[in-house]
Amino acid sequence: MGNAQWLIVTMAVAALLSVGAVWALRPVRLARGAERLARAQRDFHRQREQIEAKFIDLAAGTGKPRGLRWSDVHFDDDVLYVRDRRSRCLKALVAIEVSFEAIEGGGMEEVEAVSMVRAATAEFLHDNGRWMTDGRVYFNLLPSATVKYLGSDLELVAEEHAGSRI
Repeated sequence: MGNAQWLIVTMAVAALLSVGAVWALRPVRLARGAERLARAQRDFHRQREQIEAKFIDLAAGTGKPRGLRWSDVHFDDDVLYVRDRRSRCLKALVAIEVSFEAIEGGGMEEVEAVSMVRAATAEFLHDNGRWMTDGRVYFNLLPSATVKYLGSDLELVAEEHAGSRI
């Protein structure tokens, strides 16, 4: 066999060994990913009260909806964990119910619908090992509908119900 043939055989064997190593290490990578998700979920629950308060401050500070002031927010216990397909950032989506009151002079004082409780989804971000929020809210969408609506951007990672994990 000539040098060129040995080189081709050597490269083929190296490629096969590389593919085999990647395949063999796949369970290790999956286990590490599951451990990171479990840690992030625990951290979310530990930090939840603080980041929910921060969410309210930021969301209420946006001035949306126009002419209304956020008067009360109720967070559901269940959490939907998703991953951003582009950034790979882990996110937590939580159903919320928001109550508003009209701002004097804001043009909404006479609108009956102001007193209606609105369903929405609050978004929380896991970045560099900690949970944070930018106050992003998806009105009129529950978390599962938010994932469906943003299906090209989000993928479901895990669903966690109060008192149990799925």
